[in-house]
Amino acid sequence: MIVYLNNMNRIFTDGAAKGNPGPGGWGAVILLSDTVLEIGEGKGLTTNNEMELRAVVEALKKVPAHTGVVEVYTDSKYVVEGAKGWTFGWMKNGWKTKTGSDVSHKELWQELVETLKKVTVEWHKVPGHVGIIGNERADTIASDLGEKKVVELYSGPRAGYKYEIENVQYDKQKELDRSAARKRSAQKAHSYISKVDGVIQTHQTWAECEARVKGQKGVRFKKSVSAAEEKTIIADFT
Repeated sequence: MIVYLNNMNRIFTDGAAKGNPGPGGWGAVILLSDTVLEIGEGKGLTTNNEMELRAVVEALKKVPAHTGVVEVYTDSKYVVEGAKGWTFGWMKNGWKTKTGSDVSHKELWQELVETLKKVTVEWHKVPGHVGIIGNERADTIASDLGEKKVVELYSGPRAGYKYEIENVQYDKQKELDRSAARKRSAQKAHSYISKVDGVIQTHQTWAECEARVKGQKGVRFKKSVSAAEEKTIIADFT
């Protein structure tokens, strides 16, 4: 049995951009006491950061004054660090960065600053795609709208909402796996290995590998970070 806490105020947000920049969208699930509201929108050309920020701004604008503390769950380090720290420096510097350039998405950040004067937020920076129910739903909304799919957005009583968004537990192993994948992705490549029509080749750059596999069917390709790993991948492809 799901127990609903009528004093709970939570917002789950996500943003997506295919290609970054490219077509994208944002989505949010807003739980205010005993009501739930889903919102979102697609955009033809955008970035992931813009959509992540837009999701939070638009969701917070839906929160009535004097609501109390609102917990915001987002996987965007950009949004959380910006809201909790960077904006103060930007405001003092006339909305310029330390290098003197204009702050990206300045108008959106200014909207957020004004909104945070009316809403008390408790920020939760969470891992992405690890099974947090509210964030997974926000991601689906963002991704589907970014792909111009029809999305049925819920608005109504909490009792009629099918997702258990009170549950913010997540898969710790998925978090570790994603962290390891990010670290490996950041490592300098030793080589790239491709297999096309049964023929294996090694490449010094991703551009060379991409040129060989792009548009082909049934291909395999992988990055190696050492000579030993290159041999292992070739053996696996063989």
